[in-house]
Amino acid sequence: MITIDFSQRGSKSLTDFLYLQLKERILEGDLQPNQKLPSKRSLASHLGVSVITVQNAYQQLIDEGYVYSKEKRGYFVTELESFSSSEASKKLHTEDQGENQQTNSSANQPFHASRSIQAPFQARKNVINLQAAHIHQELFPFSLWASLMRRVLHESKERILSPLPPQGLLELRQAIASYLETFRNMKVQPEQVVIGAGTEYLYSLTLQLLGKHLRYAVENPGYQKPAQIMTAMGVSWSPVTMDSGGIMIRELEEKQLDAVLVSPAHHFPTGIIMPIKRRQELLAWARAGSRYIMEDDYDSEFRFTGRPMETLFSLDATSDTQGQVIYLNTFTKTLTPSLRISYMVLPWHLAQDFHHKLGFYSCTVSSIEQLTLARFIQEGHYEKHLARKKNHYRNVRDNLLLHLHRSPLADYLTISGKDSGLHFLLKIQTDQEEGQLKRNLEAEGIQVAFLSQHFHFSDRNQAEASNTLVINYSALKKEQIPCLVAGLHKALEGYRENNP
Repeated sequence: MITIDFSQRGSKSLTDFLYLQLKERILEGDLQPNQKLPSKRSLASHLGVSVITVQNAYQQLIDEGYVYSKEKRGYFVTELESFSSSEASKKLHTEDQGENQQTNSSANQPFHASRSIQAPFQARKNVINLQAAHIHQELFPFSLWASLMRRVLHESKERILSPLPPQGLLELRQAIASYLETFRNMKVQPEQVVIGAGTEYLYSLTLQLLGKHLRYAVENPGYQKPAQIMTAMGVSWSPVTMDSGGIMIRELEEKQLDAVLVSPAHHFPTGIIMPIKRRQELLAWARAGSRYIMEDDYDSEFRFTGRPMETLFSLDATSDTQGQVIYLNTFTKTLTPSLRISYMVLPWHLAQDFHHKLGFYSCTVSSIEQLTLARFIQEGHYEKHLARKKNHYRNVRDNLLLHLHRSPLADYLTISGKDSGLHFLLKIQTDQEEGQLKRNLEAEGIQVAFLSQHFHFSDRNQAEASNTLVINYSALKKEQIPCLVAGLHKALEGYRENNP
């Protein structure tokens, strides 16, 4: 039986401490690959904690790929491979299988209407935008932000009028470093942080820092802007296929690429969470050839089950050969897109290169906004704001999922990627062509993107993604949900009536 000394947990919760202790024992080999773990009840009884504490710790380990479960058999330790630089090349050529696959039930037959659902009158009048990234005005702390800005204007006149350092103001970089250590367990110094006006701007800086001569990889499917920026800058890039565990390492090696942009905590748009084994393989690929990983952690704050995933940057920092990961994040999702404040964290050697190569750049975010945001974080307002927004979006998501499950559509829908971020995938089993489905939805006042739109060039998996909607609910109001579900139903029902 596993014994844990909870007297050493300090300020950590019972769940977090148990999770960390179990993870440490798995990594150190005290818990062997495929070893069966105690049942939730027996471990809870042995440790003197609640079953829910053990359950939550086990679930976090499952989410990160350290543990897997078998129905009616229990929990088992995942077989993790330890990759060294010397053996990485050989390992990378082995069969690249998807790990930690999650399956969702889907109907074998396409949708056909069996009973009607009444849409409120305004369903056709008001456009429901499931592509927008903006937030509702009631979610932004206008009064508090204005108060902090007035204080900055009154108390920091000299700082406001002084030239900005290339990396951004020290106050904000210190606040970000402190936040990352507290909430993302990242050991970061302010000298490693670079502030910029949006992640797209930081992408371009990163490409200049690493070099335009390198060959870059982007996830396929994936976020389109990085590839567009690379094309505009004349940089060579290649799409790399995703499987259920994330970007495929074997393809990175086969295409002889030098750097890769990934979003391991919550991939856009599929919602895939990269398990620990794949993360280790990706780091091994980078270390084996002095390659680089750009880790876009764009919406990690909005994880609705378990704790946030450990970053690749943190995993890289535990190695003697650290320095292969560039971490990027933004305040776009947590505050507002219009604020245009993002940041990246560089390994120490790249932070020094930044000063030599790009130190002539001026910081693109105004000093007033930087100082206001710094106070917003330092005084604890950001943490409270995140809790409020996370609760709001959880309620919107849960309400939407409830309406979908209770609708006549339920048997024809497959939902995935709903536990993190502000979007999920909705696969519709229908014999409609995707273009027709999109037109029918637009006729019902529903604007939505499809998974197929996020593939680079033509891809063999694109057909399998047909009729899969990317539901971005960040701008969705709860009162719009009945109209949305009704409009979705009518878009499908109308097709059947016209194509008996």
